[in-house]
Amino acid sequence: MKFKLFSGTANPKVAADIAEYLDRPLSKITVNRFSDGEINVQIGESIRGIDCFIIQPTCAPANDNLMELLIITDAMRRASAKSITAIVPYFGYARQDRKAAPRVPITAKLVANMMEKAGIDRVVTIDLHAGQIQGFFDIPVDNLYGSILFFEYFREKNLKNPIIASPDIGGVARARYFASKLGLDMVIVDKRREKANVAEVMNIIGDVKGKDVILIDDMVDTAGTMVKAAKALKAKGANSVMAYATHGVLSGPALDRIKDSVLDELVISDTIPFKGDCKKIKVLSTAKLFAEVIRRIMYNESINKLFD
Repeated sequence: MKFKLFSGTANPKVAADIAEYLDRPLSKITVNRFSDGEINVQIGESIRGIDCFIIQPTCAPANDNLMELLIITDAMRRASAKSITAIVPYFGYARQDRKAAPRVPITAKLVANMMEKAGIDRVVTIDLHAGQIQGFFDIPVDNLYGSILFFEYFREKNLKNPIIASPDIGGVARARYFASKLGLDMVIVDKRREKANVAEVMNIIGDVKGKDVILIDDMVDTAGTMVKAAKALKAKGANSVMAYATHGVLSGPALDRIKDSVLDELVISDTIPFKGDCKKIKVLSTAKLFAEVIRRIMYNESINKLFD
């Protein structure tokens, strides 16, 4: 296989782990910033006629990491790379995927346009917040299922009476997929306001008494919904509540909320670097999955079969 791997500065550990699985070094690239904050990139070796992979999530600081990805792409295009594939473990701005109110942008579409215009030929990501974002691109987009990372981990937990839960109505499809793969039943946490100016009420659709509940979501940001859902599930008699979220955004008060909550464990992946300190949080690696996807792209093999 004749290809080269490059890492941006957003998540160099994941890039190094992917390179290790593929048994090849990361190629040379220098990313600097001028005194005014502008990004400067230089590819440190020839890539003429080479298939190139850039590993760069667009997590916080989203603007800097996105701009860095675009500038690296431009440098590669001008250096005559054969193809450029962006491995974007976390796709920033994915929550702005529609006009939810008058006079607001669809920023996920704007980001897709920018990536294509810069010269990216293919995007590989995992658990897009909204699957329709794939349709914002006119290039191939591989949206991997993060659940594959967690199946083995949850089986090893050997829970006595497990059941899957969606923390809101919008996540039902994701939770149902997870439940079907594990052969488990599922419940739904229905979040609503009974009256105006009254705190949200968490209603549980289904029976969780004596069950070990596994909350499924694509990301955990401030952890407000997840913590409230865990409390409601415990109040309904759940034996334990653990949660899985592919992307650990964990902004603002998230860590304190998780530490002080009744949540027994939160399992996330390393799509976003986790720099906090919380005994309740377990981080799983995505490197093996992304490495296998890169190998299959180079050999023109099916990626979907990974999830059969």
